[in-house]
Amino acid sequence: MQSVAIRSGARHEVPAHRDWRSELARAVRDPHALCRLLDLPSSLAKDAERAAAGFPLLVPWPYLARITPGDPADPLLVQVLPRTGELAEVPGFRADPLGEADSPQPGLLAKYRGRSLIVTTGACGVHCRFCFRRHFPYQIAPATPDDWRPLLRRIAAEPDLHEVILSGGDPLARSDEHLSRLVRDIAQIPQVHRFRIHTRLPIVIPSRVNDDLLGWLRATRLAPIVVVHVNHPREIDGDVAAAFGKLVDAGVPVLNQAVLLKGVNDDAGVLEALCGRLADLRVMPYYLHQLDRVAGAAHFEVPEPTGRELVAELRRRLPGYAVPRYVRETPGGPCKELLA
Repeated sequence: MQSVAIRSGARHEVPAHRDWRSELARAVRDPHALCRLLDLPSSLAKDAERAAAGFPLLVPWPYLARITPGDPADPLLVQVLPRTGELAEVPGFRADPLGEADSPQPGLLAKYRGRSLIVTTGACGVHCRFCFRRHFPYQIAPATPDDWRPLLRRIAAEPDLHEVILSGGDPLARSDEHLSRLVRDIAQIPQVHRFRIHTRLPIVIPSRVNDDLLGWLRATRLAPIVVVHVNHPREIDGDVAAAFGKLVDAGVPVLNQAVLLKGVNDDAGVLEALCGRLADLRVMPYYLHQLDRVAGAAHFEVPEPTGRELVAELRRRLPGYAVPRYVRETPGGPCKELLA
């Protein structure tokens, strides 16, 4: 069992292994409830209520249980609690920082050569306040096989397209039945060899990595790759480590993409601990992203020179395989720009 302090000083017991659907259904969505549970000032709740008007709060209990009560600067809390900084209009920060709304096929994004991305859903397991798709029109996501068939026809018409990325939202917020059928249909396209799942569910609700998920990942002819999103070493508890182990033991490569965030991981010691922990768990530190300049997230931005210094320090402290590539994504670019 896990526990979280509440204002009265009692302990709230949180079952460690609930079904992932019920965990998602009972996630905390009210800023006042979150602040009460974590013994935070009511002024923070009022600010959070204002900031959450356009992008609601969503925090599952397994993630909430890792947050230190009474600490407004806790690096996990900073990622999920709406703040008034989200309401500021900052030049250069816009609703669609990567130009994704201009896709000619709704729900399908042509990322780079040989790869396409399907926006599978607008649902997530957590609402990260720095999310670059926080303003995305998710109504275009394919909800049924009839919706995704036009997307797959477009993919099939590209003879050099060898990889399909499932993103969102979070694709693992979809049922295993839905995802396994989508992957079966993708596997009917001969030139597609691999598919990738970009997800934060194994971190925020580790029980999402279950036998059904592992079963259909093993069953496809396509090579599966799971890309997770951990920004701070304290996001990895025993249940998260076990979820990663299940994926790796099933033969699924697991990579991590982190975002460089002010007040979360803009510290060489924190990044060293994160990358070392990931390597210990057989998860490859893949990318460290410069923040995408989405409206509402300017207060998370770390200057690029600082990011370069941090990565240089990681190279002095860690073996090369444990140092992520520091990158930035730009609209229309042929690939991610390597910053360090």
